[in-house]
Amino acid sequence: MPLYETVLIARNDISQQQVDAIIDGVAAQIEADGGAVRKREYWGLRSLAYRIKKNRKGHYVLLGLDVRSELLKEIERQLSLNEDVLRLLTLRVETIDEAPSPVLSRKGDDRGERGGFRGPKPTGGRFESGRGGRRDERPAEVADNGAE
Repeated sequence: MPLYETVLIARNDISQQQVDAIIDGVAAQIEADGGAVRKREYWGLRSLAYRIKKNRKGHYVLLGLDVRSELLKEIERQLSLNEDVLRLLTLRVETIDEAPSPVLSRKGDDRGERGGFRGPKPTGGRFESGRGGRRDERPAEVADNGAE
């Protein structure tokens, strides 16, 4: 059977137990058909990039699925009809990585004050970026040649 990764966002005003109940229903339906849920990660309550159906936050869940495509279409249809699910994205993948996803393994110190990623932290002082100092500070050889 083909492998899929699904990320869904549930409303922020439901509890984590209700989110787990939604996922348990999906897992039961897949296992009844002979498929398997190979990966299940709860990413937590996170801020959305923009409002979705008047919500600013949502519960994020990642699922790694081994399921027939016909059943997957039916599951996506049922989840899209569920009022508690805001968004759903399913991608076909070659393999499902069993390791924790980068979202879970990333530390919170690389996020800025407003929540966005701010890039890697600088390792050294002011001039370790490879750029020189001020423009008027030239090497002595260049300064002497300019005076002639």
